[in-house]
Amino acid sequence: MSNEDNLYPPVEPIAAGIKGRCPRCGQGNLFNGYLKVAKRCEVCELDNSFADSGDGPVVFVLLLDGFIVTALALWAEVSYQLPLWLHFIIWIPLAIILGLVMTRWMKGILITLQYKHKASSGQLDKRGHE
Repeated sequence: MSNEDNLYPPVEPIAAGIKGRCPRCGQGNLFNGYLKVAKRCEVCELDNSFADSGDGPVVFVLLLDGFIVTALALWAEVSYQLPLWLHFIIWIPLAIILGLVMTRWMKGILITLQYKHKASSGQLDKRGHE
């Protein structure tokens, strides 16, 4: 941890990620727009160039969203035998909205955890091991 990091109180990464707040100060916005990560925090000037959540949040959200919506649709079909058009009206918008909300949350959580644990991209060791 650098001396600059000692100036800021500890930030709970899950709460900061869900709220879309800076992983260092917990005050500034992590996102510039809905899913685009801001270049730096407007409060503490943290450079967010380290932030690379990759496809992790999207994959996790797709699996979770698909499970939730499919389970609810199957339950509704077995319990109420809804017509097909009603299934479309209910489940397609729910899947889209749930996916967008959870993607922002998961991206924020993964970035704040990445900052907390000082995670970075893997690098090959250039030294020769014989």
